Amino acid sequence: MPDRPIRLSTSEVLQRVRDPGTQLVDVRPIDAYNGWRLRGEARGGHVSGARTLPAKWAEYLDWIEIVRAKGILPEHEVVVYGYHPEPAERVAGLFGRAGYDRVRVYHDFAGEWCADESLPMDRLPRYTQLVSPEWLKQLLTDGSAAECSNDRFVLCHAHYRNRGAYEEGHIPGAIDVDTNSLESPETWNRRSPAELEKALTELGITTDTTVVLYGRFSFPDNRDPFPGSSAGHLGAFRCAFVMLYAGVKDVRILNGGLQSWLDAGFETTTEEGRRRPVEEFGVEIPARPELAVDLPEAKDILTSSDANLVSVRSWPEYIGEVSGYNYIEKKGRIPGSVWGDCGSDAYHMENYRNLDHTMREFHEVEAVWRRAGVTPDKHNAFYCGTGWRGSEAFFNAWLLGWPRASVYDGGWFEWSSDHRNPIETGIPDPDPRMSDGKA
Repeated sequence: MPDRPIRLSTSEVLQRVRDPGTQLVDVRPIDAYNGWRLRGEARGGHVSGARTLPAKWAEYLDWIEIVRAKGILPEHEVVVYGYHPEPAERVAGLFGRAGYDRVRVYHDFAGEWCADESLPMDRLPRYTQLVSPEWLKQLLTDGSAAECSNDRFVLCHAHYRNRGAYEEGHIPGAIDVDTNSLESPETWNRRSPAELEKALTELGITTDTTVVLYGRFSFPDNRDPFPGSSAGHLGAFRCAFVMLYAGVKDVRILNGGLQSWLDAGFETTTEEGRRRPVEEFGVEIPARPELAVDLPEAKDILTSSDANLVSVRSWPEYIGEVSGYNYIEKKGRIPGSVWGDCGSDAYHMENYRNLDHTMREFHEVEAVWRRAGVTPDKHNAFYCGTGWRGSEAFFNAWLLGWPRASVYDGGWFEWSSDHRNPIETGIPDPDPRMSDGKA
């Protein structure tokens, strides 16, 4: 590779967009890749077919493993682009030193590609609901931000039985939300409509409030009596699902949770956020009942050719090596469920996130689901043990604009509690890990 990579023109990049031998690499922040116009460009999103590989990740020791996991291989021609030449050329240099000998750069993305509506771009359909720390900072500072004209907003620091995580340090202005206020610790299902209205109005949330949720991740330990106490950002997705179900029209997640706020160099505070209770929610709860699936409908889904019950659980849970929880005795899976592959255990979602805890590139999530037969034309009900991981997977599908995505709220906890419900263990045939991707 030459000292400086070859620079391509817009027309040369266009020729490569559909070339399977070329990998386009977007080194901008993932929020820009998803659709946010962070530099005032004419159009938001990314070059069709491009992969996200933020320049920020170049600092990771296992950067090359991330690259290979994305299927970007030395035999590919690699075209790197960003907002500015320096990050693109820096990442291009990393590729060169890693043995990639056909690396190119493209420096006219913002000025030419975004400005020409005839050039193909993609973006996450509901990208506005996944926000950056910079966006949140502006909202908190100015009372308004891009793609948000609502001056009624509430910032929620989500946690489970762990107010100490909030008291240790939180984003200024945030109030704490214990997931127990929205789901029952007896069943782990969403609470009753009356209970939800009480909890939401006490938080100052109505159907018309913009709600921004985030949590703190601090490496859950299964030996802890309450491992979920350390999976705060996962709890934020659970709160998001319940709020959408209740009828909050504008629910947003801080992409990457508290970690992204810290990575951006912003300060936290120990000063208590102020709650501003309201008298009524504004609509009858639930306003979106179709987002939740209970046991009878879950059973119907299992017999339907037009629906999937998607198990967002780890492989050891799915094949019955472990139950996944210290309070669930039975092991195994719901017969007929489709494996959605969360990650390592009941409190981690590595396969839906990047190393910095931001949400994984949505094209990659879609590809994983497609191999399992999980496609937007079907009703896909996501579940896990008690609803948290299922809620995060659901939120991915919701961001994609999938019209029939929901959460089977009872999950494995409910299913396994009734001896009349069948259970399977062992590796199914065919093995879902060996899918050829033609589903």
